Amino acid sequence: MPEYPPEPWNLAGNAYLSVWTVPPAALPRVPAVVDPVTVAGKAVVFTAWIDYQPPGELSYHELLSTVAVRNGLRATGSITEIWVDSEVSLAGGRALWGIPKDLATLEFAYGRGFTASASTGDDWIATAAFSPRPGPPVRLPANFGIAQEVDGRPLVSDVRSKGRPHAASASWNINPHGPLGYLAGRRPLVSAHLGDFRIRFGA
Repeated sequence: MPEYPPEPWNLAGNAYLSVWTVPPAALPRVPAVVDPVTVAGKAVVFTAWIDYQPPGELSYHELLSTVAVRNGLRATGSITEIWVDSEVSLAGGRALWGIPKDLATLEFAYGRGFTASASTGDDWIATAAFSPRPGPPVRLPANFGIAQEVDGRPLVSDVRSKGRPHAASASWNINPHGPLGYLAGRRPLVSAHLGDFRIRFGA
């Protein structure tokens, strides 16, 4: 198993996010130990392409899907699908926090906007294109939890972040037969670019 840094991980980079609403019954992999938040009868799902870069401890690409779950008054999500292109990140995420990371080929491109694609040896997962809009030149903080099932119980990990938020338009193309197929044919409610972020993940 590759060696990975102990927690907490201090990471940096850029993230491109979208927020969706999905019928809870359509979510195939929500851990049994968490309860999804519902709004008007629908679960809230966050998807993100994340480009981890120096000066963070690790550099790699990531695609994830997170479901908002109940945890008192604290904003908390549970990661249901996630792919990385780093064996170190995969090993550490699984061992430290019970995050179900898998390996994939992730291709990111920057130009006037941002485009990304994710695939495995079996099939393609998703592609997306984002067009960020101007935003405030300051980093804004966000603190939340990530709850995963470990040994039949919820393990809630602390996440503290700062980044420059920008509204964005986004176009997703999702394989309807793939692991994110429950989002295929849907449109995100809102999308954003979190630029030049810093994240502290874990205790």
